Amino acid sequence: MALTDQSTRIREGEELDAGIIDPYLKAHIPGLSGTPQISQFPGGASNLTYLLQYPEKELVLRRPPFGHKAKSAHDMGREFRILNRLNAGFPYCPKAYVHCTDEALIGAEFYVMDRVNGIILRSDMPAELNLDAEQTRALCKSFIDKLVELHNVDYQACGLADLGKPQGYVQRQILGWSERYEKALTPDAPLWQPVIAWLKDKMPADHAKPAIVHNDYRFDNVILDPHNPMQIIGVLDWELTTIGDPLMDLGNTLAYWIEAADPAPVQLIRRQPSNAPGMLTREEFVAYYAERAGIEIANIDFYYTYGLFRLAAIVQQIYYRYYHGQTQDKRFAQFIQMNKLLEHMSLQVINKSQL
Repeated sequence: MALTDQSTRIREGEELDAGIIDPYLKAHIPGLSGTPQISQFPGGASNLTYLLQYPEKELVLRRPPFGHKAKSAHDMGREFRILNRLNAGFPYCPKAYVHCTDEALIGAEFYVMDRVNGIILRSDMPAELNLDAEQTRALCKSFIDKLVELHNVDYQACGLADLGKPQGYVQRQILGWSERYEKALTPDAPLWQPVIAWLKDKMPADHAKPAIVHNDYRFDNVILDPHNPMQIIGVLDWELTTIGDPLMDLGNTLAYWIEAADPAPVQLIRRQPSNAPGMLTREEFVAYYAERAGIEIANIDFYYTYGLFRLAAIVQQIYYRYYHGQTQDKRFAQFIQMNKLLEHMSLQVINKSQL
């Protein structure tokens, strides 16, 4: 079994024509020859990601998904700009080469970046890594350190001050995701009304120090050095990045963090090895983040519940496309069950909360 992240054959209906894309890339990226071998990375449920293998270089192409898309989502130009500018302050972004705005070429805007070849951890820790609990704990802390490092980047110095509006960020996120969820409702979806009401009632003030918010920071979006798996060499998926409250970003990451003690139904939605021996619990995760960031976090229940609701809204947007036949990807058929489970998890947090 290969430890480095592998691409596979392209899913039906998501093909990329080498005869069309190859001349365009050669016109914009010097030094390419031959015809690229094109395959698709199987992970991810949002933007589509392809591997283009030339004799001299491996490139990655990203384009929006087919079907219904939220109006402001999947902005290829924005993600391209983030990669190019943020790299000066956070050197874990892949180099981006070209952004194509001509949708006639492949049916959508796209951009092309360097492939950072390494290990991406998905649902379970590969046995081949042979990490003991102490090493796993160190890797987990390194993962959190990178999040703290990102939140400390001087985004103004990187030329990204206009990426978002930090003032009113918390309120905009709660109201915005509530609206997006409502627009993506299907007849079989839960309404989330008690959770939304609680979030609106418990909204804290915006964090005093705005930061770059990744908005999708989890282990399957970081790349480990294949020669030293304890070392993180890349961070992927910057499509949702903005300027805002770093604790909201922490809540997003916690929503994905399924720990070993979580019940079996919750384990079924785990997408990273956060349950492996040595991994921090959510409580330990928050404490370590707070220690490294030099802050106190008194109302983590709010941020965690927000993260769960936001994840449900994203899941529902994807399920909406499947429900209406706009994608044939069978992975999305069970997303409605994930949505219902996330609502149950949120209500459990609320019922135990002291806020």
